[in-house]
Amino acid sequence: MQPYQSLGSKGVNALASQLMLSLFPINTSFFKLQINDGEIANIPELTPEVRSEIDLNLSKMERIVMQQISESSDRVQLTVAMKHLIVTGNTLVFAGKKALKVYPLDRYVVDRDGEGTVLEIITKEVVDRSLLPAEFQKQDKQPNAVGEDGPKLGVAYSSKHNDAEVYTCVKLVDGQHRWHQECDGKLIPGSKSTSPLKHTPWLPLRFNVVGGTGSESYGRGRVEEFFGDLTSLNALTRAMVEGSAAAAKVVFMVSPSATTKPQSLAKAHTGSIIQGRAEDVSVVQVGKTADFATVQRMIADLTQRISDAFLILNVRQSERTTATEVNQTRMELDRQLSGIYGALTVELLTPYLYRKLHLLQRNKLLPSLPKGLVMPTVVAGLGGVGRGEDRAALVEFMQTVGQAMGPEALAQFIDPTEFLKRLAAASGIDTLNLVKSPETMAEEAQQAQQAGLTQSLVGQAGQLAKSPVGEQLLQQANDGQEAGPPPQAGADL
Repeated sequence: MQPYQSLGSKGVNALASQLMLSLFPINTSFFKLQINDGEIANIPELTPEVRSEIDLNLSKMERIVMQQISESSDRVQLTVAMKHLIVTGNTLVFAGKKALKVYPLDRYVVDRDGEGTVLEIITKEVVDRSLLPAEFQKQDKQPNAVGEDGPKLGVAYSSKHNDAEVYTCVKLVDGQHRWHQECDGKLIPGSKSTSPLKHTPWLPLRFNVVGGTGSESYGRGRVEEFFGDLTSLNALTRAMVEGSAAAAKVVFMVSPSATTKPQSLAKAHTGSIIQGRAEDVSVVQVGKTADFATVQRMIADLTQRISDAFLILNVRQSERTTATEVNQTRMELDRQLSGIYGALTVELLTPYLYRKLHLLQRNKLLPSLPKGLVMPTVVAGLGGVGRGEDRAALVEFMQTVGQAMGPEALAQFIDPTEFLKRLAAASGIDTLNLVKSPETMAEEAQQAQQAGLTQSLVGQAGQLAKSPVGEQLLQQANDGQEAGPPPQAGADL
């Protein structure tokens, strides 16, 4: 079907970008390595200074993981995966040792149990035979003769002689994902592999989970939910385009009994003079202006509905549009995505994080985390929406108190240090060595007090020196220095 509008494409790109910025924020980590407070309570020798040092080291480990992600092509592949999710509702991501690979819906099948656990995955790839082992370099079997019903069962055949269809079969066995690859109905040597379920590289994603806990193996996309509006908009836009083309066509009509010759009219150029009467010539008019106006209003209504559905940011255009209004619009978009964030956090962010940590630890780029003591926790996606709500509530509370009770109440009842820490936590900012501790502030206040006292004494001494008493004492001191020391007994005169 030929599209007559690009709003659907714009919506897919906008929603994919919104998901990527929320799930994988730029210049910040989408996860935190947090210490289990329950386990820490059993270690009495862990002082606050040691706890602070542990937090600093965990923060360094987070930066190592994010740097590795930034240097790879993961964001590019994940953006492609988001677009497939929005359009088809399903995609498969393979987190390999070097890079991610995205399988569209027509390249894999998946089977889940009633709880949504993946039981089996089968993928299909078309690769060049030169990349396969020697025994698969040449295709032994040929397709059936003309008139028969296609290739024989189990024979992978491609129209290109050098291409081969490779199938990967993944099964859940004893809490592990085990897989192997086949080509031409035979097992590819060295293709067998296993992975624990917690660190599995196979991530079948769904946009909307259907059936509560996952009774369906596949999900539904955003396009499917608003398919009616998209098709209606396409049909109306097509009518407007074709109608506008018909209205733009210029056709002159000449009366059969007119003295004006049609040939003279057709051959006349701009500024030419011909013989005839104006009433003999008329122009064909469509006369559908009112109908076009109705179609335009319907198109505007559908455009607004689709823009809202795909979270296209439409800020009110006016001279008084403030930054607060824009932020409120963005928060409203995040609230609409909260349900989608929940599914993607479970099926994408958490498995992807554990897979990355597993690969980095196996390559000795990260130390092994103490089991049960350090917990990797995803803070993006749904957690980011919660932090945004906390930040808005905290700021609103402070503004309400300041307006209702005055600035004096804020200074009297609010702890500035605690407020800064909570605001930083709501914004996802680490306060380590950023916010001054109460001890540091008390020490700085004491030093400032001593400096003020010294300055006051110096000022008082200066004022005393300028007074009459001070001038008299200063004059006596100078006279004593000019008279010299008194003569000693027995000295020669």
